[in-house]
Amino acid sequence: FDPIHTGHLILAQEVLWRLGLDGIWFIPAGLPWMKRDEPTSEAEHRRTMVELAIGSNQRFHLSTAELERPGETYTVDTLEELRRSEMSDGELLFIMGVDTLHTMHRWKDPARILELARIVVALRPGHGEVDLSALEAIDPTAAERVMTVRMPLIEISGTELRRRAGAGEPLRYLVPDAVAAYIGEHGLYKAATARS
Repeated sequence: FDPIHTGHLILAQEVLWRLGLDGIWFIPAGLPWMKRDEPTSEAEHRRTMVELAIGSNQRFHLSTAELERPGETYTVDTLEELRRSEMSDGELLFIMGVDTLHTMHRWKDPARILELARIVVALRPGHGEVDLSALEAIDPTAAERVMTVRMPLIEISGTELRRRAGAGEPLRYLVPDAVAAYIGEHGLYKAATARS
């Protein structure tokens, strides 16, 4: 969520509706180890942008679990923490895009992630189908822990939004208005563009 955008919100709402869930928790990343060499905005900015984006939806909630944990953050550690806390009474569903699923076999302890949560994969037109071969090499029962949800085609990426913000291009309708205003007010992503 750097920044959170309309595509994230549409995905969350679609999964909420299609699976009949009580709510969706948004978890801004702390220091994700896979992106340690990429510039990111400060945790406080990412947290605030998520709050601004989800504030009008009573079924969307914020978890700061990763932001509060020191050091690099790993999904498996976050799921373990959530399992011990407010999420302990139900099944955890971990929502991701199909592109993210295809990197999951390289994450810390993917087999344990599959034990802790059912994976909900958003399928978007033009982004390929689910390929579980890498995960099944780690856990032959991976297919039992992965479900798919078809999504509308929304082509928005955080990389492109950071570039647009840094270049002073409009973000309207790509991110919620409050998030666009926050990015402008705090001059987020200007430095990243200057380095390019």
